[in-house]
Amino acid sequence: MNILLTGGAGFIGSHLAERLLARGDRVVILDDLNDFYDPRVKENNLRQILASSGAAFVRGDILDAPLLDRIFAESRFDVVVHLAARAGVRPSIQDPLLYDRVNCCGTLLLLEAARKHAIKRMVFASSSSVYGNVKEIPFREDARIDRPISPYAATKAACELYGHNYHHLYGISFTALRFFTVYGPRQRPDMAIHKFTRLIAAGEPVPFFGDGSTRRDYTYIDDIIAGAVAAVDRDLGFEIINLGESATTTLAELVALIEKRLGKKARLDRRPMQPGDVLMTRADIAKARRLLGYCPATPLEHGILEFIRWRQDARNAAAIAAVQKPH
Repeated sequence: MNILLTGGAGFIGSHLAERLLARGDRVVILDDLNDFYDPRVKENNLRQILASSGAAFVRGDILDAPLLDRIFAESRFDVVVHLAARAGVRPSIQDPLLYDRVNCCGTLLLLEAARKHAIKRMVFASSSSVYGNVKEIPFREDARIDRPISPYAATKAACELYGHNYHHLYGISFTALRFFTVYGPRQRPDMAIHKFTRLIAAGEPVPFFGDGSTRRDYTYIDDIIAGAVAAVDRDLGFEIINLGESATTTLAELVALIEKRLGKKARLDRRPMQPGDVLMTRADIAKARRLLGYCPATPLEHGILEFIRWRQDARNAAAIAAVQKPH
């Protein structure tokens, strides 16, 4: 297939690009390499991808409507996979207007470009954060999501609604994948497992919010990619689908697992809970199993081991060290 992949230089995007290219798809990556974290991380992700046949890269912003028009005019895409977004709950509280502009307006511009150029399928990266602090556990896709507790969550919920608009009005198939705390090799440096591993290894204090009882459904990157590829291959009309591990781990248990794998104790810097943080996430994945054949297979303990092995690999360690130095 011919696929436009926005955000393809990032953590999930780069893994997805590799998987699609390996099976023979043509992939055009659109990414602005912004400075939410060091752009050199994404540049490292891109190097291997761009060595593959069928890979193309456009550096640009999803808010650039003329650029989108040109990209869509030059290629007849079978599907748009839209991962590009401003990520992170806590930063969205500091700059909600930026998150609205990039996530909501950017998604609308892509939907408009798809409508204009008669592209009939889009796969969208949503988030478990849309559930907020709903009481019904595990989270089902038909739960109410009208009480988000962060601007980031609100933008993802809004994008799902825009997807339904364009499916209803213009027949664009729109599959929203609600990702649950994805981790693994290349994970963003601001995310908990990556940050905790780096700080514990270095003997530095680990910011530890709350009493350690908050729970997350941590999902290994290979499982997420398997679900995303299955979504790329299916025309489902309009669907919202959870992609998670369907198990939960407390913050305290997570730190203990990393300590065990590193063979080193953490120095905890205990802090109060932060605004926007949910108490628990856990995915009901019955729908993903039924529609996508989704079957997560990586327990957290094994996934953390794979992540630490990736960090300790000599080539990756050198790249990580390079981007942690001042420009």
